[in-house]
Amino acid sequence: MPTDPALTILGGAGAKPTPEQIAAVRAQYGFDKPVIVQYLDYLGGLLRGDLGTSYVRKQPVSDIIGQQLGSTLTLTIAALAVSWLIAVVVTLLTAHRSRALAAVGSGLETLLAALPQYWLGIVLLVVFAFTLHWLPVVGDGGPEGLVLPTLTLALPLAGFLGQVTRDEFSSAMEQPFAVSARARGMSDLAVRWRHALRHAVLPGLTLSGWALGSLFSTAVIVEAVFVRAGLGRVLVDAVTSQDMPVVVGVTLFVAAVYVVANLLVNLAFGRIDPRLRSATR
Repeated sequence: MPTDPALTILGGAGAKPTPEQIAAVRAQYGFDKPVIVQYLDYLGGLLRGDLGTSYVRKQPVSDIIGQQLGSTLTLTIAALAVSWLIAVVVTLLTAHRSRALAAVGSGLETLLAALPQYWLGIVLLVVFAFTLHWLPVVGDGGPEGLVLPTLTLALPLAGFLGQVTRDEFSSAMEQPFAVSARARGMSDLAVRWRHALRHAVLPGLTLSGWALGSLFSTAVIVEAVFVRAGLGRVLVDAVTSQDMPVVVGVTLFVAAVYVVANLLVNLAFGRIDPRLRSATR
C-alpha cells in the first residue's frame, strides 16, 4: 500500500502536518536518504539486533514482539501437541487394520486436512461458545479460553500429520522387526507403540518443522476470530495502520522460527531413529 511513512508517524492519513513537520520527521528517520542507504542502514541494525521502531506505537519492534510472543507461543505449542496426539491416536487405532477401519481413519484425516481454519474457528465458536456455552467466546480467558483456538489450529494439522504417518506406519508393521516381535509373543498394541510408531513418526516429524512456522502464520486468523492477543493481532494491526517496521519485524521473526524449527527437527532425528545415530559416527 503506497504511503508516506512520515505521515504514518505523524498520525496517519487523517493527520494534516505542516511541510516543516514532515521534513523534520523524514530527516530524523532517514527517509530523505537514498533507498539503498536506508536498506544498508536497516541491515546494519539487524546485525545489532535492532528491528527498528514502530511508527505507531513508538516502541522498539523487538520489545513489541517480546510482549506478544508468550501468547502466540503458548497457542502454537499447544496446537502442535494436540495435533500430534490426535494423529497418533487415529493412526494406532485404524492404520494396518481391516479395510473398513483403515478407510474410516484415512477419510477422517482427509476431512480434517481439508477444513479451512477461518471457517472451523467460527463453527467451533458458534457451537461451543454461543450455543452450548461450554467455553468462553474470547480466547484470553485462561486455560478454558485456549481450548477453541488450539482446536482450530490443531485439527487441520492433525489431518496432515496423520496422512504422512499412516503409510509409513503400515509399512513398518510389515518389516522383519515387527514380525519378529509378534513371533516373540509381544501384543499387537505393544508392537504398534514400541516399534512401528517410532519409524512412522519420522515423516511427520519432518513436517513438524514446517508446521510450527505455519502455526505462527495462521495464528493471525485464530487470534482475529477469538479476539486473542498475540503476534497475529499485532501483524494485522500493523498492516492496517501501515506500520512497516512492525510488519517486517514480525515477518523476519516468523522466518527465523521456520529455520530454527527445522534445525531442531533434524537434530531430533538421531534421537528417534538409532540408525541415523550410527550412520553419523
